[in-house]
Amino acid sequence: QVQLAESGGGSVQVGGSLRLSCAASGRTFSFYVMGWFRQAPGKEREFVASIAASGHTSYSDYVKGRFTVSRDIARNTMYLQMNNLKPEDTAIYLCARRISSNTDYGSWGQGTQVTVFP
Repeated sequence: QVQLAESGGGSVQVGGSLRLSCAASGRTFSFYVMGWFRQAPGKEREFVASIAASGHTSYSDYVKGRFTVSRDIARNTMYLQMNNLKPEDTAIYLCARRISSNTDYGSWGQGTQVTVFP
């Protein structure tokens, strides 16, 4: 069974940067798409970015141009480089995977807190 674990969150000033990691563990790991999501207090979970097995990436309009998603296949790890952070980026960031085009996201991690202060 695959488990995902996020790390790298923290508190940072407006305009600062953080790099999040999503490490996969388990006997075998494969994916169709890996995704980053976030959930702020009192708000619904929202899509942030994704990277497909092909390497194709997608971003929400809120983070396009500021965040970059990447992966290290050898390390079974996905990253989210976040630059020029804003207070509205404050949230718990979670990663998940889709194993095929016919499945929804699953194997959710526990999340890592990102706080951006003025």
